[in-house]
Formats: sequence, C-alpha cells, structure tokens
Amino acid sequence: MAAWVLSECGLRPLPPVFPRPTRPIVCQKPSKFRFFNTTKGVADLKLQPRGFTSCNYRERRWELGVSAPLKVATSEGEEESVNGVNGVGEELPEFDPSAPPPFKLADIRAAIPKHCWVKDPWKSMSYVVRDVIVVFALAAAAAYLNNWIVWPLYWAAQGTMFWALFVLGHDCGHGSFSNNPKLNSVAGHLLHSSILVPYHGWRISHRTHHQNHGHVENDESWHPLPEKIFNSMDNVTRTLRFKVPFPLLAYPIYLWNRSPGKTGSHFDPNSDLFVPSERKDVITSTICWTAMAALLAGLGFVMGPVQLLKLYGIPYVLFVMWLDLVTYLHHHGHEDKLPWYRGEEWSYLRGGLTTIDRDYGWINNIHHDIGTHVIHHLFPQIPHYHLIEATEAAKPVLGQYYREPKKSSPLPFYLIGELLKSMKKDHFVSDTGDIVYYQTDPTISNSSTSQ
Repeated sequence: MAAWVLSECGLRPLPPVFPRPTRPIVCQKPSKFRFFNTTKGVADLKLQPRGFTSCNYRERRWELGVSAPLKVATSEGEEESVNGVNGVGEELPEFDPSAPPPFKLADIRAAIPKHCWVKDPWKSMSYVVRDVIVVFALAAAAAYLNNWIVWPLYWAAQGTMFWALFVLGHDCGHGSFSNNPKLNSVAGHLLHSSILVPYHGWRISHRTHHQNHGHVENDESWHPLPEKIFNSMDNVTRTLRFKVPFPLLAYPIYLWNRSPGKTGSHFDPNSDLFVPSERKDVITSTICWTAMAALLAGLGFVMGPVQLLKLYGIPYVLFVMWLDLVTYLHHHGHEDKLPWYRGEEWSYLRGGLTTIDRDYGWINNIHHDIGTHVIHHLFPQIPHYHLIEATEAAKPVLGQYYREPKKSSPLPFYLIGELLKSMKKDHFVSDTGDIVYYQTDPTISNSSTSQ
C-alpha cells in the first residue's frame, strides 16, 4: 500500500525484493483515482511525519503496513524467513508429499525432449563392450599379479563391474536397450546369466515392481512390511531383514523365495509371479542360469575352488551388496518421511514420485546413471544415457515433488550411513489407511543403537 501511495505522489521508492512466488499472482485492475495537480515536483510536496496530507490522502501510519518479503537475503547469501505478511502472522503451509500433484504424467512427458526417448542400439552395445573388456582385463590383471595387496582392490572393482553388467541387462528387460526385442533378449540373457540372474524371471517381477511402485501390498521388491506381517516374523527373520550387513545379502534369497509375505520363485515357471504365456520365457532363463552355474563348477575343477572364489565368488557377493544397497535406498531412507499408498489413494504417478534419486560420485558413470531413479521409474523406456538430461528437463514440472540428492564425494561411502539410519527406524507400516508412513519398532532401534 505504501508503494502505491508513493507512486501516486510522484515518488519512486526503491523496488522491493520479493522471493519467487509459490502461488499464481492475481492481478487487480489499477485504480482510476488520480490527483489533479500532477505538475508538482518533489520539492513542492510537503511530507508529514506520519502520512501525506498534501496529497489529500488521509493520514495513516503507512510505515507499519509495508508488505515484507517472506524471505530476505543475508550477508552470506542465504535466505532468512520473515514471520508474517502485512502484519499478519501468516505462514505458507508446509509441503505435503502425499498431496495429489498439480500436474499429470503427460505434463512431465511433454517437458522431456523428444530425442531423450530415442534408443540407439549401437550406443547401448558400446557400453556392453566397454564393460566386458573391463571385466576381463581386471580378472587377467588380478590373476597375473596374484598378491594380497591387489586382491582386495580387484574385488571392489570387479564387484562394481558386475553391478554395471546387471544395469545394462536391466535396460534390456525394460526395452530401453533397443527397439529390437530379440536383441534385448539375447543381450539380457548373456549379461544376466553371467552374474547368475535369471533374466526373464527377474524381468517380469521387476516389471511388476515398476507397475506398482509405492504400493504397500502390490509392490514387488523392498516394499514396507504391514504391521501384521512384521509382528509375525521371528527374531531370526527380523535380524536378517533389519541388521546390516544381512539385508545387503538378500538378493539371492529373494530370487528363490521373494519378499516376506509373498510366495513363489523366479526360477519356477508355475510361480505366482508369472502368467501361463510367460512360462516358456522363464524356462529359457532358468536353463541359461543353470548352464552358467555348471560352467562355474567346471572352472572350479580346472583352476581350483580357491582361485574361482577369488576371481568370481567374492566379486559376486559385492555385486549383490551393490544391488541391495542401491535398490533399497532408491525407495527408503530419505531424511523426510515419504508416504506409501494403498487403495484409491495409490496411482502410478503418486507412487513413482516417492522414489528417490541418489548421487554416487565417480560411480555414476560406471553404473550407467541408475541414480537418476525418479524419471527412470516413471518412464523406464528412456535409455540410461538420456536420464540426466530428462531429469533436468522434468524438474520445473515436478517442483517440490522432486528431492535433490545429496552430493557425494568421489566414492559414495555416505550411503552406508543412510542405510544404517533407515534400518533403525523404517520397520513397518499400519495395516489400515490408504496413506501410511514407516513406523519404528523400539526393540530393533534400541538394539541397533547399542551395537
């Protein structure tokens, strides 16, 4: 109001600094009121201490009614909140991540450049060639040097490369590797069988995970445990589920038995995971897995079980730990409590918005930018080499529904801390309610703290 009075009297106050508005600005029609004498200069105006009586405007304490910005910049460049607007103690409501978003999936899709949807099979194959060369080079170097200074470095590097192979096979399963289903199937089987993953069995269950992400009961992997199932678990099962490092070794068990509360196997064509038309695919993948297991057994006789353990066994274990760590932290462990849904509150969009992006430092490029997980979950058809650009393009649409990942050092050791914190507090959700949040079992939390 003060700014309006000054402008009507011929004065130009300094432009106020306001933060970017978080709501649409409603423009009002300008007043038609004008002063008759507009030829007076600044010197002709007699300013009164508390008002502008020379302007035929009733005296008022305008200095107490000046609008203040919600945030002002401090000397360090940070923003400082100011309580109240126009003298009224108004505050913007806190963001609710469970609220239905004001945009649709089509709005996000429209913001992503068209070339981000293009799949280049030659580029995809170049990543396969790159990773395979690195895998064999690492194995050859470790076997040649064969000393206990090199072996731990080899295990860490080769376990990470096994994980990179898995991500490429994962792209084959989504169809983002190429538009050719046969190429996707052949490449996927070679990549996944080499690290003892049944390609089609996992591909189908992972598709179920994407189609039901964020749903308490229908999600497939690392979904929250309803309180009833949690209470029925014995101490051994709880220990395996919540005490590190056991959760990081869960993947092979999941392939054979699925998650707690679910039945079936990724190797069994008659499992509840599959429909009758998918049974031939499951059998094919199980045969390929068996062939790889037989090959490893043969190599054990040729080079000896100890050498096989050093070259393949330990890297495989570290690959499993990578897989469990990444897949868990993309859906759990954020500093803000994120909702899980069921019933009518769940939708594909709302479930996908609960996923979390993570930064892995130097590992981002090695494991093909799988940390850009939000856009990947919403649009799994986008090739991994376009995910970063697609994410940047979608951020203005997502707004606060997108949570910027913490910046990692070159090696993402901080994620171990994120995992430990989550395992201490994210235990189960309520059996009722369509929007639920993780709750903490004090017995697990206290025992974890004491260790």
